Amino acid sequence: MPSDANAPQARAAGALLLCRAAPATVGPAARPLRERMLLAQAGLEWSVLVPEGRPWLQGGERVDTVLAGWAAALAVSSPWPVLALWWDAEHSGYTLASGFRRPVGYVWLANGTPAGEDEAMRTFAARLGLDPVRDMESLDRLTRPGTGADADARMRGLLAVLTRAGLSLPAGLTPGEPTDRLREVARVQPGAAPVEWSGWRDVVRAELDGGPVGLWLRGPTARRLAAAQVTVGVPLFAWGLHRRGTGWAVAGALLVVQGALGLAYDRLRAWD
Repeated sequence: MPSDANAPQARAAGALLLCRAAPATVGPAARPLRERMLLAQAGLEWSVLVPEGRPWLQGGERVDTVLAGWAAALAVSSPWPVLALWWDAEHSGYTLASGFRRPVGYVWLANGTPAGEDEAMRTFAARLGLDPVRDMESLDRLTRPGTGADADARMRGLLAVLTRAGLSLPAGLTPGEPTDRLREVARVQPGAAPVEWSGWRDVVRAELDGGPVGLWLRGPTARRLAAAQVTVGVPLFAWGLHRRGTGWAVAGALLVVQGALGLAYDRLRAWD
């Protein structure tokens, strides 16, 4: 009876978070995700976060669900968009989050078969300010079946379009690679730095000293924005806990904390 030693192994899950901001800005914003990550430059206006991957490697969670939650958490607390790229044995895809707008995403089966909606690609291009003709033509090709390109090739095609928007991923940070390999590559990049949870005290200090809360929650709309964060964050946090969605639970908790900080900060300013 033939051995299983030569049987093809299922592709390991992996993920990258691309942020359209400098590493010095992304690092403090990523700490509340409470996931160990490596942060590196990925172009003049881009950074890449490479997560350790405990939720899907040890916790049995779906990598796409975790990354969608993390992207949403980063985007609602920052003025720059976040693009989550993910892959596992059966699928590859992306989720683009930007502010409080509904995230958009696209999925390909492992063999490259498109499994998303064309409208998502158009929204993706518009939110990133891509060329509506040249770049959109390239993105449209990624949604066509029967090209012979597998999911990894489709993802590389997506990244090729983003190079025209300034993205420059370090060599080796490639869709389809397992999480441990991605971290090995990221660790040796010039200027690469770890991002680790340091406690809420440091997060609060960073926010009020110039983070997204400190910058946004000043002016006549402060109370409305803070109240909206709390209103959205509480049910999102509860839903994440109920569904065991780590990323969404973190997004909800971050919204609640930032909203509460905004309301407290606005009250303190009123007493001055």
